[in-house]
Amino acid sequence: MSNASAPSSAGTPARHYIGLMSGTSMDGVDGVLATFAPQPEVLAHVHLPFPAPLRDALFALQSPGDNEIDREALAAQALVVVYADCCTALLQETALQAADIVAIGVHGQTIRHRPERGYTRQLNDPSRLAELTGIDVVADFRSRDLAAGGQGAPLVPAFHADVFGAPGQTRVICNIGGISNLSILRGKDEVHGFDCGPGNALLDAWAERTLGRPYDEGGRLAAAGTVDETLLKQLLDEPFFSASPPKSTGRDLFNTAWLDGKLQAWRDAGIGDAVDKAEHAADIQATLTALTARTIAEEIAIHAPGCDAVYVCGGGAHNETLMRALRTALREKAPSVAHVVSTQALGMDVEHVEALAFAWLAARFGQRAPGNLPAVTGARGLRVLGALYPR
Repeated sequence: MSNASAPSSAGTPARHYIGLMSGTSMDGVDGVLATFAPQPEVLAHVHLPFPAPLRDALFALQSPGDNEIDREALAAQALVVVYADCCTALLQETALQAADIVAIGVHGQTIRHRPERGYTRQLNDPSRLAELTGIDVVADFRSRDLAAGGQGAPLVPAFHADVFGAPGQTRVICNIGGISNLSILRGKDEVHGFDCGPGNALLDAWAERTLGRPYDEGGRLAAAGTVDETLLKQLLDEPFFSASPPKSTGRDLFNTAWLDGKLQAWRDAGIGDAVDKAEHAADIQATLTALTARTIAEEIAIHAPGCDAVYVCGGGAHNETLMRALRTALREKAPSVAHVVSTQALGMDVEHVEALAFAWLAARFGQRAPGNLPAVTGARGLRVLGALYPR
């Protein structure tokens, strides 16, 4: 744990920023238009789904393939069009003009995350976004932390500490996107955070394979199944889960090839061909749901067993079956945790949190104030994150 203070938004002028986030779920882009004075106020939120050809291109770029440079460049151009459309919709919703916006903070779409090899790759074309919107763009937030010896992720704990930290309380903010991650906040000044493992990534992949839909709405497929403990044991047999922080991960590890390898091991353990039968699809989804819930609960049990509450954000907060599984896992692993609710209980919509974090990081960049936390990422020190692409 670190006693270093998280960056604070105190003194940030009440000016307008846009934050854009497209995460590892790769379902689309969330955008917010917000002010910081000093606490954030979201004036508008827009979600735009990715067109099917772009989504397919992004998934294809998650693993090595032919002609990657050309495919990456074309996908970045298409991605930025969606970003620009999101900005336009936010301006229309608030009746503001481009000139009213200080900057757009945009994370980009992660297509590789290999901190152990010293790099991370977020697909983006911020110069084109500045050209399309007529607004300053701040992007490339991870690189400086990596250059300073950090993982480059997760970056949101500093933001979580600023807006959710409370004196005298230990709060856990659990973001369940494609990957799940935790921010452990002891007040505002002691902050710890790391990735836990797969959030929705494997759940969505299995839903698409078996239901032909991009996700299991409300966790209905999982609710119809039964957790298979043999399969769950195979899934949990992954060194990442027992690794100590700082740690971060992505689809480089938790992807369909990883899942298929685990399913094959399950077959070899005696399930035979049943894994391929439709009646077992719900059991597999239930077990993948248990994997997400259990890995989160085990990390909370190790690092914040006496926390006052767990607040969930991201798409996983809408999955009722997953939320029930998380509460059940916490009763087993960390029984003193009494409250597991969404960030709505703290006054922030679960869909706003990550996009707002990148608006906040853009504001931090404008102040030339640090946006990382060395205790979270493992960097050698506090760093100003991002690069400016002027309008």
